[in-house]
Amino acid sequence: MTGQKGPAWQEGTDMRTRQLTGLGLGVLVTAALATAGCTNDSGTTGATPSVAPTATASSGAPDASAANTLAQAAAQLSNTSYKITITSGPGVNLTGLLDPPGGKGTATLHLTGPNADLQVKTLLVDQDLYVQVPGVTKAGTWTHVDVTRLPDGANVGLRPGQIDPANTAKLLSATSDVQQSGSRSYQGTLDLTKVAGVTGVDQVTVQSWGSSATKVPFTAGLDDQGRLSALTIQPPAANGKTSPPIEILYTDYGKPVDAQRPSASQITEAPDNLYTSLGG
Repeated sequence: MTGQKGPAWQEGTDMRTRQLTGLGLGVLVTAALATAGCTNDSGTTGATPSVAPTATASSGAPDASAANTLAQAAAQLSNTSYKITITSGPGVNLTGLLDPPGGKGTATLHLTGPNADLQVKTLLVDQDLYVQVPGVTKAGTWTHVDVTRLPDGANVGLRPGQIDPANTAKLLSATSDVQQSGSRSYQGTLDLTKVAGVTGVDQVTVQSWGSSATKVPFTAGLDDQGRLSALTIQPPAANGKTSPPIEILYTDYGKPVDAQRPSASQITEAPDNLYTSLGG
């Protein structure tokens, strides 16, 4: 993007940067098992971050019942508000407050590297998407994005029709070898060739993994109400280097989400080079 200090913050984080490029401004998705629950302020049970176990491939026969349970848990995400937290190593963190039934949400993507610290914010209200991008958006304003100009597969964190930046339901439709590994925990593999661009990993990266991309290990955890609490995906090694796990936590189910449309004086239209940077 014009004005963004790409080379500085990308230094030392080439692989994660490439994954982010597949989503433009946006988000890695997928990931983290933290099955330990706690009671949040709303009185419902959610997940608290803990040390996520390493995702490993399943052994034994697939369990259709386990796969169906995960699919049902993912489907619940469209029926209630919740908080999502996505991380990939120490340099990538996204926090979103999402209200799919209300068609609104907010998200902040925080990227850190050896020489920079970057935050990108997104705001979705009905069919209108707004972003705050350093070097693109002036202080105190929001940049309005014409979602009809976004290319297929481009995700800027939030967008109409896909409030969940991880697109969890689509992701879990590409599972295989699913087994129940504990009272509320599951494991299996993902075929990322079926969901590239949705999971936050672009098609070029998926192709670079070769056949390994069709059997990517994942683990998942549910809370005591059968809702997703976490996912972890372990991407294949890249260029001989181990990839950090992509982790996602789902918490704060049912909490109100405050996402208000900016006033007209705070809105500017996105420049053409923003769409160009997203592949449009």
